[in-house]
Amino acid sequence: MNELRDLYQEVILDHRKKPRNFRPMENADFQADGHNPLCGDRVTIFLKVHDGVIEDVSFQGEGCAISMASASLMTEVLKGKTSQEAEELFGRFHDLVTDNGTQGGEGVSLGKLEVLAGVREFPMRVKCATLAWHTLHAALEHKNQAVTTE
Repeated sequence: MNELRDLYQEVILDHRKKPRNFRPMENADFQADGHNPLCGDRVTIFLKVHDGVIEDVSFQGEGCAISMASASLMTEVLKGKTSQEAEELFGRFHDLVTDNGTQGGEGVSLGKLEVLAGVREFPMRVKCATLAWHTLHAALEHKNQAVTTE
């Protein structure tokens, strides 16, 4: 178990140090800002969507290792997904980090996103892990107001 936890920590730290898809996107179809006032995390999500399919996704921001790793991992899994699939993935991810993974993700692998399952042991970190996802939801819903986890 300690080896698995160590591996998960390595993945999180790797995504924190070298976040994937960390860039602004010119001519993004959708964009939203998110803020976690509790620990100061800030993120902007950019999307290019064609015929309902996410062709490209990127983010910018600053924050704790959990929030930045979550945003980086999220951008890796969303390309090629429909908006509906992205929302379903958000629901399963949210269940993973909030209710011991006993709902939503039953028998369905979330891939690398599962490295963040340990967040459920630290309720204050759930908002860090889900900030990018709430911001993604706002972008898909074309909300112009910044998302906050409070």
